[in-house]
Amino acid sequence: MRLIARLLAILAAAMLAAQPVAAQSILRDAETEAFLNEISAPLIEAAGLQPDNVDIVLINDPSINAFVAGGQAVYIHSGLIDAADTAEEVQGVIAHELGHITGGHVIRYSEGMASATKVTVLSLLAGLGAALAGAGDAAMGIMMAGQQAALSNFLAFSRTQESSADAAGAEYLSKAGISGRGSLAFFGKLLNQEYRYGYSQSDEAGFYRTHPLSGDRISTLREVYQTDPAWDAPPNARNQANFERVKAKLVGYISKPSATLRDYPETDRTVPALYARAYAYHQNARVDLALETADQLLATNPDDPYFLELKGQVLLESGRPGESLPLLRRATELTNAEPLIAGLFGHALIATEDKSNYDEAERVLRAAVGRDRRNPFAWYQLGVVYAANGDDARARLATAEQQVMNGEYGLAMRSARAAEDGLEHGTPDWIRAQDIGMQARALLERQCEMERKRNCAPG
Repeated sequence: MRLIARLLAILAAAMLAAQPVAAQSILRDAETEAFLNEISAPLIEAAGLQPDNVDIVLINDPSINAFVAGGQAVYIHSGLIDAADTAEEVQGVIAHELGHITGGHVIRYSEGMASATKVTVLSLLAGLGAALAGAGDAAMGIMMAGQQAALSNFLAFSRTQESSADAAGAEYLSKAGISGRGSLAFFGKLLNQEYRYGYSQSDEAGFYRTHPLSGDRISTLREVYQTDPAWDAPPNARNQANFERVKAKLVGYISKPSATLRDYPETDRTVPALYARAYAYHQNARVDLALETADQLLATNPDDPYFLELKGQVLLESGRPGESLPLLRRATELTNAEPLIAGLFGHALIATEDKSNYDEAERVLRAAVGRDRRNPFAWYQLGVVYAANGDDARARLATAEQQVMNGEYGLAMRSARAAEDGLEHGTPDWIRAQDIGMQARALLERQCEMERKRNCAPG
């Protein structure tokens, strides 16, 4: 029976691997999102997709990775941005992931996992029959052979998809007029990492991998890229300058201040270095140095909205919201009320605790969530304004919006129900409360089904 339990555990592990990617911490920043959208737009068009329908999402994860997980969204780990040296390297990764989207590989991955699981189940049943007949050794042989066959089929299936995405990515780079040099450079980084960690590049080792060997991928793609008309296309200087800014900003925000100040010493007076140090100082509660560095950035361009946002954020989070208002108001104007910056401005207006600012805060925040509903922080701030103005029904509606995005489906259902009870029947907000309630219920039921917990039931 211990043998049976062990094999059942193996089967359960295989089935869990087929589940959707778990929720991870998403990093949102107006400048970084604008950069990723700009460098991906020509690739998305080359792939025959609509830029407005494709999301490039940054995940807070130090590993060097990117993936797709259903729909038209590409998820990029922060570690990948940190490891890259050029905007073209990031574009090469995005082009590859778009190849997965256009190839429908997420759906086919599920089919491949289901096929592998089916083989495993059949071998398990056959093995159980042999075990019950008293042939223990035969049972083990049958079941282990089935496991090996399922694994081999699935890994070969996965490697085929990766090769297909490589070819599609090369096609999209070519159509967009972007050199494949960045793509090859990034694959070279992956190959060096594999060498560093002792991963074999032998054919035998490749048989047990989900991806083709990096050396083989580089050889194949080099032949494709070097004959492509875009091979000698010069790098886009604007993209590279913006990449260096957002990379430094990300380092300053995520890394330990000591590491940031080591990598971007005070002798480095470039904009990326100033950016990194400003965030490191702010993270280390060295407010005066953070403000001084933000002023140095503004001296290079007083109307850069992201420099204005940085100084406004430092002032706001240092307990000086009144001083942050002119900076954040100007940044909001310069970006045509970009939702994340507008949300920060709305927060600053509320943080003054001056009720004369609340009407402006409501206008700003309503506009922000109107353009970007996937912003739980802005919804929370809007709920604060509604509550302060005595509009409890809309405060509950804003709370429901926030809760459903945070995965608090039971709470979202209750908040939506309370909002619906307090809103005028048939109005847009009343309809939205109904929609959120139904959405939260569906998501909770799906969560319950996945977890298979008897005590988990929709509220």
